[in-house]
Amino acid sequence: MSAPVRPAVTPPARGPDGFTAAASGLARAVQRVTASPLGAYQSAVVRIGVAATFLLFLLRELPHRHELYGPDGPWSWDMADRLIANNGAFTVLMWSDSATWFEAVYALTLVSAALLMVGWRTRCTSVLFMVGVLSLQNRSIFMGDGGDNVIHLMALYLVLTRCARVWSLDARRTARDATRAASGERPAVDAVGPVLWAVLGGFLLPATVMGGLGGTWWLPSLLWMLWLGGGVRWALDRYARGHELRTLLDVVANLAHNAALFVIMAEVCLIYATAGWYKIQGSRWQDGTALYYPLKLEYFAPWPGLSDIMASSALIVMALTYVTVIVQVAFPFTLFNRRVKNVLLVLMIGEHAGIAVLLGLPFFSMAMIAADAVFLPTVFLVWLGNRVTRARRRLFSRTEGKLSLPGQRRSETVGAEAARAAGGDGHTLVR
Repeated sequence: MSAPVRPAVTPPARGPDGFTAAASGLARAVQRVTASPLGAYQSAVVRIGVAATFLLFLLRELPHRHELYGPDGPWSWDMADRLIANNGAFTVLMWSDSATWFEAVYALTLVSAALLMVGWRTRCTSVLFMVGVLSLQNRSIFMGDGGDNVIHLMALYLVLTRCARVWSLDARRTARDATRAASGERPAVDAVGPVLWAVLGGFLLPATVMGGLGGTWWLPSLLWMLWLGGGVRWALDRYARGHELRTLLDVVANLAHNAALFVIMAEVCLIYATAGWYKIQGSRWQDGTALYYPLKLEYFAPWPGLSDIMASSALIVMALTYVTVIVQVAFPFTLFNRRVKNVLLVLMIGEHAGIAVLLGLPFFSMAMIAADAVFLPTVFLVWLGNRVTRARRRLFSRTEGKLSLPGQRRSETVGAEAARAAGGDGHTLVR
């Protein structure tokens, strides 16, 4: 007797194994960080905030610039020269002890901060801004209120970011060129970029040969890579736009931007985490009285009446003290929950605004708010940008006595969309 025939059992369909899924996810992540720069609006806000903070600081200290960083300061040129000879810091103010040279560096830093804020030739002005910040702060390292450290770091990171894709004159120029290309017109000849490139190279070469870029290897290497990369990018854009090397440069620039943006976010988290955990260890923060003492110091009381009102309420002092510690310690852990993160972000920005008013530290608060802006939601920033644009159009239309034409708005929109589709950001040095 033969054995009964069993029906064939079809094995269940198997999905991709764990290795395949992980490889697919890794490929998508690599594609995302290399295809385009992330956080265009966030990086633009950081650029505007940091540049505006340092610009306003330099303008406020304009009458006292010689005492802060110049020849009349308590930290003399000879003392700074001996210190820099030991730590290898970079500052162009050590190239000469002339008052004229100091005035030129201070003025160049002012101009570069203003140009970086509005986003004009951002690759160039971000480098000049970094040079100015490092030169002034390394000249007198004991000047500052904590916000100078944030500006110092952000000035370094902004050089590596493509922070002019939106809300900048570079982005407007790129949109205008895209509009001309879409209509069949030839793009305008750019003479400013090559001139800037040649002038900066003329300064960079003797500074490198004479050892005026400090005692570190990374700063000369970074400056030369940016200078050479800008020249190569301009040549490819003009003579071989579809060349593979241009695509490679875009990939490298996107990687550098996304890495710098990640470092900025990590830096902000590190600042708050260390500040919060150090506060926890203090007895005054544990018993809720830490805020009382700076409110009673005359140096930190620009509004004595308001400080006295705040200090007279034990409940307010205790609540603000505990909220400060909780927000700073908890913020890095809330990045995994967008809604909670946004709530704590509002609290931190409000905290810094209160520090600016109550303790008289406006530039420290502005620097921290500019760094916090890297975590602002894109939806909010787009909404804010639209509101500012509408307000600006209304203001100019009332000033000129006429409204902008709908066709003009439509052409600007088409140009902006074409520029984004082409991947241009107006961020290279010589475009």
